[in-house]
Amino acid sequence: MISSQPLIQASALARRYAMGKTFVDALRGVDLSVERGELVALVGPSGSGKSTLLHLIGGLVRPSGGSIVVNGLDLGKASDKQLVAYRRDTLGFVFQSFNLLPIKSAAENVEVPLMLAGIAPAERRARAVALLEQLGLGQRVGHRPSELSGGEQQRVAIARALANRPRLILADEPTGNLDSSTGQEILGLLQRLVRDEGQTLLLITHDMDVAAIADRIVHLRDGQIQRIEEHALREVDQI
Repeated sequence: MISSQPLIQASALARRYAMGKTFVDALRGVDLSVERGELVALVGPSGSGKSTLLHLIGGLVRPSGGSIVVNGLDLGKASDKQLVAYRRDTLGFVFQSFNLLPIKSAAENVEVPLMLAGIAPAERRARAVALLEQLGLGQRVGHRPSELSGGEQQRVAIARALANRPRLILADEPTGNLDSSTGQEILGLLQRLVRDEGQTLLLITHDMDVAAIADRIVHLRDGQIQRIEEHALREVDQI
């Protein structure tokens, strides 16, 4: 049975950082719901709070005020052990800088979260190879990151993010280090994951052309939501 509750529910969410003797309010009273299977883009200038919001949703920092509940777990009240399990089992992270292990092959990089989840070696390898094949890298499973193009490295990173079959993918500027053509390929891939696999994607970007693939665009400024734009989707060309 599919839950009728939003996957993400932020209520009066706040985050304050200490900088010496002063304080910076990175988020100030944010209210936001994200439904299951939705693709949402967070946009705004540097310092707007979008990265802080992503880190709070990712359970990487705790709120200073308000609440953030993801998949039924109150992240502000969760224990450290619960947060570790949450990040392992519920989330997949995709970063601008790929963050691949340079001495590991593509398949071995995808296997890392599976190893942390205690999956047996044979199943780890089978799942990693299947994901890489699904993403068009079937002939590159044994290659190290230095032997792959930027687009191929980002596909490996996406495969790694998908390895534990997460409900929620958090992507921080996933096309920021890619040329425009390769970036379009990666956007098409992410968009299809949401449409075909039913995953939820929260995407940070400075680029409104990237944000255009989203169901909704959340505009942040000075730690607050300025407006939420319901968006007429632009389908990215198939890879």
